[in-house]
Amino acid sequence: MNDTRYARHHALPGFGPDAQALLARSRVLVIGVGGLGCASAAYLTAAGVGELMLADFDTVDEANLQRQILFGDAELGRRKVEAAAERLHALNGQARIRCLDRRLDEPALRAAAEEADVIVDGSDNFPTRFNSNRASLATRTPLVSGSAIRWQGQLAVFDPVRPASGCYACLFDELAPDEDMGDCARNGVLSPLVGVIGSMQAVETIKLLTHCGDSVGGRLLRYDALSGRWQESRFARDPECTACGDCS
Repeated sequence: MNDTRYARHHALPGFGPDAQALLARSRVLVIGVGGLGCASAAYLTAAGVGELMLADFDTVDEANLQRQILFGDAELGRRKVEAAAERLHALNGQARIRCLDRRLDEPALRAAAEEADVIVDGSDNFPTRFNSNRASLATRTPLVSGSAIRWQGQLAVFDPVRPASGCYACLFDELAPDEDMGDCARNGVLSPLVGVIGSMQAVETIKLLTHCGDSVGGRLLRYDALSGRWQESRFARDPECTACGDCS
């Protein structure tokens, strides 16, 4: 392991070489290489996560360039996962990047989650988020979920090993999600806002992988970029949840 590259981590109180070694042995599944996924993947790669699995089936469009920081004009029309992998390898040649260049149905998503230590969900639609949640529950893999729309961002961590803290579907109704709230094309989104939330996803992922600090599990963090304020609310497992509850 390159001691110079990670010297600032080695000097970090409560982190050090042991935590860095845990990062080097870890594998993270990043779902969606959009604004959130680009930011989280960049910091996870720079921080020394051993392997990233990038899941996305889209190509780079000009409208992506406002917020998806792994892409530039030269990547227009390319497969997102391939273009992102090149940028990430340039950022840290020690990292292993695996490209999952296809739409992951529920069985495929569950199979990918089986291989991961943490799932980072940066997707932009509710069906994928609910599928990610079910994969997390089925494989008992922690899920770090982020979203950003307009001027507002949200962050939450769901850890099936701590079931009392609830799952994604405990917070958002699977049967009646507000689809409009997930549509950046219609509602717009501030470009650095996705960087804030994606970076926070990387922070929480690193904490889970290294057992450092306190996870935000059981808490929903909301960031309002217009006011510059964070709000926090707590949530618990819903016994009637369609994903993790006991409806009998």
